Amino acid sequence: MNKVCAVVGIGPGNGLALVRRFTREGYQVAMLSRDVDRLEVLEGEYPGAYAYRYDATDGERAGEVFARIRERLGPISVLLYNAGAGVFKSAEEASLQEFEDTWRVNCYGLAATTQAVLDQLREHDQASLVVIGASAALRGRAGTAPFASAKAAQRSLAQSLARQLGPENIHVAYVVIDGVVDLPRTRRAMPDKSDDFFLDADAIADSVWFLTRQQRSAWTFELDLRPFGESW
Repeated sequence: MNKVCAVVGIGPGNGLALVRRFTREGYQVAMLSRDVDRLEVLEGEYPGAYAYRYDATDGERAGEVFARIRERLGPISVLLYNAGAGVFKSAEEASLQEFEDTWRVNCYGLAATTQAVLDQLREHDQASLVVIGASAALRGRAGTAPFASAKAAQRSLAQSLARQLGPENIHVAYVVIDGVVDLPRTRRAMPDKSDDFFLDADAIADSVWFLTRQQRSAWTFELDLRPFGESW
C-alpha cells in the first residue's frame, strides 16, 4: 500500500517544511490549502506532492476533497493538521465574529477534517494524526482571548481523539509550538532578534516525523517545541 500523507495548511514555514520532510521519506503528499495556485507551483518543486484546494472551515466539502485524494493516491495513513488562524485581542476588544472565525479554523476545521479522513486512517495497521498547536492552548494571556480559547479547544479535541483512537492503533499527537517560527516576515518584524530566538521549521518537521514513527508502547501525546532562549 502506498505511503500517503495529507498536510492541511501549507504556509512558507511549518506546512512547507512538512511537505519537504515527508516527500523525502517516500510519501505521496496531498497539500491542502485555500491558495491552490501557489500549491500548483510547489508541485513542480517537490515530486510526489499534489495540490488540492481546501478550506478547513467548509466542512460540507471535506468528504469530497479527501475522497478525491484517496482515489488518486490511496488511503491516507498520516494526517497533519497545520491550519491555524489567530486574532490577538482581549476578550473585551475582540468581536464575537472574530472569536467564531478563529475557532472555526483551529477547532471546527480539525473536527471536519478528522471526520472526513478517519475511515482512511482505519485502513492501515497503524496511522497517525498530528495537530500543530501553540502554547496559547495552555495559557490564555490578556491580549490573546480569541486565539487562546480556540487553541485550548483544539488541544482538548485532540486529547479526546487520542483517547478514542489509540486502541485502534491510530496515534494522535499535539505539538505545542512555543515561540516564533523563522520566516522572512518574522525576521522583518523582529530585526533585533538573534538566530537563536527563532524556531526552525525544518527542525519542527523532524520532530513531527519522529512522532509518526513511534511505537505504541511509548507514544507521545503532547510534544512542546521551543528555542532554548524561550521563557517558559
